[in-house]
Amino acid sequence: MTTPPYNSTQAKPATVTLQTLRKMKQAREKIVMLTAYDASFAAMLDRAAVDIILVGDSLGMVVQGYATTIPVTMDDMVYHTRLVARAQQRAMLMADMPFMSYSDPQRALENAARFMQEAGAQIVKLEGGGDLAAVVEKLASNNIPVCAHLGLQPQSVHKLGGYRVQGRDPAAAEAMLLEAQAMQAAGADMILLECVPAALAQRITDSVSIPTIGIGAGPHTDGQVLVSYDVLGISCGRPPKFAKNFLADLKGSEEISIEAAVRAYVTAVRQGRFPDATQAMA
Repeated sequence: MTTPPYNSTQAKPATVTLQTLRKMKQAREKIVMLTAYDASFAAMLDRAAVDIILVGDSLGMVVQGYATTIPVTMDDMVYHTRLVARAQQRAMLMADMPFMSYSDPQRALENAARFMQEAGAQIVKLEGGGDLAAVVEKLASNNIPVCAHLGLQPQSVHKLGGYRVQGRDPAAAEAMLLEAQAMQAAGADMILLECVPAALAQRITDSVSIPTIGIGAGPHTDGQVLVSYDVLGISCGRPPKFAKNFLADLKGSEEISIEAAVRAYVTAVRQGRFPDATQAMA
C-alpha cells in the first residue's frame, strides 16, 4: 500500500520560495522546473528535488488530447492544481492561467485568487508581454506572485500561425527585451522564455534581476523547464526539438525507471549539460 506523502493533518516542510530562486540566480545555480498534473507525479518530482512544479495548460494536449492548449478551462486547471498541491511538499507550485482567464485585470485577479485559495498554487503564469502590464500590476499589488511567459505563446498559436521561434530578427528581439523589462517593472517575479534564440535569452536573463526559465531558449537562462511527458518519451505526436527523452537515455543503466529519468534531467540541468546543441532552436 502506498502511503501518501502529505495529508491535511500534517505540516508541509519548508518549500522553495521566491527568495530561494532569487538567491539561486545570484549564485548562478540552475533552477529546475517540470510539469505535473496529478499527485503521484508531483510526489515523484518533489523526491527528485525539482525546484518548481508547473501545472501547465499543456495538460490540454498531453492529458486531454486536444491539438492546442486553448480548450483548457479554469475549472480544469484548478482541479489539476489541487491534485498536485496534495502531494507537493518542497517544490514551489506554479499554475498556468488558461486562455482568456486574464483578459482584464479584474478577471485576472479573480481567477488567480481561485488558484491561490481553492487549489493551493503559490505563483501563477500568464502569457504575454507589455500589453499585460496592468494585469501583472493588479496581481502584484494583491500579493499574488506572477511569472510572465514571453516568446512563443501557445495560447496565441492561431495568431502566430504555428509553433515558431520568436525574436529572430533584431526588431523583434529588442521588443522582447523591452517586454521582459516591462514585466519586471510591473511586478513580475519570474520570466519564462519559450522558443527564443539562445543569444536573446541570455541578453534578457542578464538584463533583469528576476529569475528566467527557458524552454527551447538555450543554456543561458537561470533555469530550465520541460513537459514531464517529453522527458519520459510518452507524449502524443512528435516531440518538440528542444525536448529530450531522458528515460531512453537510461538504457543499459543499473536503474531504469521514471524517477531515475527525472533525476537524470534534474542532474543534467544542475550541471549545465541540458540543453546542449542538439536542442538548439536558433
